[in-house]
Amino acid sequence: MPLHRDDPRSVGGYRLVDRLGAGGMGVVYRGRARSGREVAVKVVHAQYAEDPVFRTRFRQEIEAVRKVSGAFTAPVVDADPEAARPWMATQYVPGRSLAERLRERGPLREAELRQLALGLVEALRDIHRAGVVHRDLKPANVLMAEDGPRVIDFGISRAAENHQTLTETGQMIGTPPFMSPEQFTDARTVGPASDVFSLGALLVYAVTGRGPFDADSPYLTAYRVVHDEPVLDGLAQPLRSVLERCLAKEVADRPELGELAREFGAVLPEPADDDPQTVSLRLDSLADRETSPGNGADGTAATGSGSLGRRTYATLSGRSGRWRPLWAATGTVGALALGLTGYLTLGPGLAESGDRPASSPSPAPSSSRWSALPDGWRVWQTTVDETAPLGARKAVAPSFEGDSSCLMHDLAAYCAGQGVLPVRLNGLTGETVWRADLAPAHTDGPNYWAKPLGIREGAMLVRQNITSADGQTETTQVIALDNRTGARLWSRKVNDQNVDLVLSGELVLTAEADGRTVTARSPRTGAARWTMKVPAGYYCTFTTTGTDLKDLYAHCTLDESEKSLVLAVDRADGSVRRIEVPYASGILGSLDGRLAVLVWTDDRVAGSSAYDRILLIDQDTTARSTTKLAKAYDGEPTLADGTLWVVSANGRVTAVSARTGKQLWQTPTSLESPGRATYDTRTHTLYLASSSGRVAALDTRGGKLLWETLPRVSRVFSGGTVGPEVQLNEGALVVTAPDGTVFGLDPAHPERKPASG
Repeated sequence: MPLHRDDPRSVGGYRLVDRLGAGGMGVVYRGRARSGREVAVKVVHAQYAEDPVFRTRFRQEIEAVRKVSGAFTAPVVDADPEAARPWMATQYVPGRSLAERLRERGPLREAELRQLALGLVEALRDIHRAGVVHRDLKPANVLMAEDGPRVIDFGISRAAENHQTLTETGQMIGTPPFMSPEQFTDARTVGPASDVFSLGALLVYAVTGRGPFDADSPYLTAYRVVHDEPVLDGLAQPLRSVLERCLAKEVADRPELGELAREFGAVLPEPADDDPQTVSLRLDSLADRETSPGNGADGTAATGSGSLGRRTYATLSGRSGRWRPLWAATGTVGALALGLTGYLTLGPGLAESGDRPASSPSPAPSSSRWSALPDGWRVWQTTVDETAPLGARKAVAPSFEGDSSCLMHDLAAYCAGQGVLPVRLNGLTGETVWRADLAPAHTDGPNYWAKPLGIREGAMLVRQNITSADGQTETTQVIALDNRTGARLWSRKVNDQNVDLVLSGELVLTAEADGRTVTARSPRTGAARWTMKVPAGYYCTFTTTGTDLKDLYAHCTLDESEKSLVLAVDRADGSVRRIEVPYASGILGSLDGRLAVLVWTDDRVAGSSAYDRILLIDQDTTARSTTKLAKAYDGEPTLADGTLWVVSANGRVTAVSARTGKQLWQTPTSLESPGRATYDTRTHTLYLASSSGRVAALDTRGGKLLWETLPRVSRVFSGGTVGPEVQLNEGALVVTAPDGTVFGLDPAHPERKPASG
């Protein structure tokens, strides 16, 4: 993208040609030396240049990259960490990230997998020979260049012999699905074998679309990495055995890189004669030059290349067993990912895009377009674990960072999450009103999970899940709480392994012990209204979208089936009609009184995450029509006011007519991995937020970016099951971040902060 007006025209003697990406920590430019050589130049934002700790970390990154050279890394060309704005120039590598490749086209073919696996083994060999441990090998940090992969972003790497680092302060560094057990248990012992573990996790994800320790929360993921055996469904022998050894809990049980090179060379097929040319991989030299202790073991692998296993599909529900981009690896990457964007700053898997603007805040337009604020409202910011005057004083584990979400109702925010007891906040001031005292004594944060379902008839409905201390049993309940006091009104034990429960209209759904029977109940009293059964073997997701839908709808999938089912459930008596839809689809909402179902690009292409059409179904006759989108889109979809709003992981927002499929506009923002968009019909404004608490507003009539804010959270928690969200609070906004931060925002003056004291 072109340089901005205030961008420098040269840095360190390199003429800057254009921007490659921008993020919270800095900007990456494509530069050109006097000789004509192109480089990627990373320049730190001015506000971080004054931070001595940040400068030290930046020096460490430069030192780490300088030590490494090889065909599968991007070497540093020049740097000045002492400049007024520190900068580093590396080799320019055109290419997209592995995360982007997987998101767009699904799992790798066998020949592609061979090139990736052997290229990464050689890259790690070069990194380890330099005495460096990468510590954050993941799809977003691998560029897919034409001649083979490149490992980038050494922002949290360290010298193998250096056991005292700036990052060892009790905070987690890395990306949980791709971290080794020792990174969680004792970071001081992390060595080259940690990168072998990460390589195994990355390759499992590249083949199956799921991480070997995938869970609905990064903290559950961390627990599984340390304690559980990897889940390798979809991997056939002999590749499975090789990756199992990479994922061994004990460091000594993992293979050396030279041994891995031989085994991958044996179990992964050579490209066919008609395949595109790929890089020539130095298998023999890898084995010969292996310098790690223990080199020379036999390590002979079984020959042959069996099937890589059945591949699965994407669904809107994102439930287990189906392809979905792993939360830590879904960002897009330009030619060089910004370093120092780990878990402590902008969240895991963050990657930059070449069409992103600078990240400085934008001014709000004239206040004339905005609605009046509620009486008594003020700018506020709080967390979901502040002391409560009524009920439980504190959350289950105040220091535990977990998924947290809130729902707005009558100027109050009702929140819950992992380690977060249901809590009510005053939507005018942010003050905590009550906290429900639901958790048994000695319950740990990772073992408690509550999800707000909604507020109706004076009751807050939550789904609560408690795991026993030994991890052997789980108890799941739907609980109704008095919205004035937080007192329990009623509760019901449920088995929702096959059903995603919701509160819709005047009905809250509970699943009975058999896992198939669904009962509709009164939100206030829990009295049963009717029951129905979901199809045997299917997983059904009931929806709350579509305000003009007379029936209650569920989308049901069965892995062995050619089609998915939509259930139209009569709200009055629970009678059911079944409607067949494409397998790779999901309920989007309603359009002109018809059910809208989003359909992926190809129902028979494994791992497809892009969608290209909307299926519209008449509620009475089930007659259907299709809106073909102008092109395939990939991102968080929201349907409102006849428009499909698509929010991409790189912050780009696209508006598409849901009636014609025509693209109306497309606008880049600088938000990193934003959540689903929120549409305000009164002001024709679209809002989105990131996990760092940044918020953007766009005019829906033409896509103009009205304003963006700076981060508002101190610690970023990114990528669990709950994303950041903006909610409407009459004329104000309430923004929720997954780490438990909640704040009120004036859309006419988004730059205003709460008064101190």
